[in-house]
Amino acid sequence: MTVKARYKPNVTVACIIHAPTEDKYLLLEEWIDGEQRFNQPAGHLEANESLIQACEREVLEETGLQLKPQGLVGIYQFSANQDLAFVRFTFLVQVDTLLTPKPQDADIYAAHWLSFEQIAAKAHQLRSPLVLDCLNDYRKQLQQGQIHSLELLNSQRL
Repeated sequence: MTVKARYKPNVTVACIIHAPTEDKYLLLEEWIDGEQRFNQPAGHLEANESLIQACEREVLEETGLQLKPQGLVGIYQFSANQDLAFVRFTFLVQVDTLLTPKPQDADIYAAHWLSFEQIAAKAHQLRSPLVLDCLNDYRKQLQQGQIHSLELLNSQRL
């Protein structure tokens, strides 16, 4: 009898940082395998941290900004290929002004405030299709006044 390998997707967090007064979003520029890619601040959940703590940590590491998530945009399942899958929790933060990011992570080349149209025009350079999917969902939720509360998450610690 063969034992089927257990499905173990990577758990990641991402954060849409939006300045509504300017209607701009903060995206990070990375170079991956010699190709320019754009992404929201994002990364892997680490041991002994909650999803919200992971989001705060990733935002700080990748932007240098200390921000607290204000809502949950959605939970996404994505398979990059047959052997690489993700469950991504996408949070949001709205800021009053275009803050000046200072990435602390050496893998981040630059940070850019971009309009939705500018991001959509870079669709072929986005790290994954989830970048645009999450933005579209956020924009719909914003129009409908239906941002999900962080109370949906329940973190128990050992």
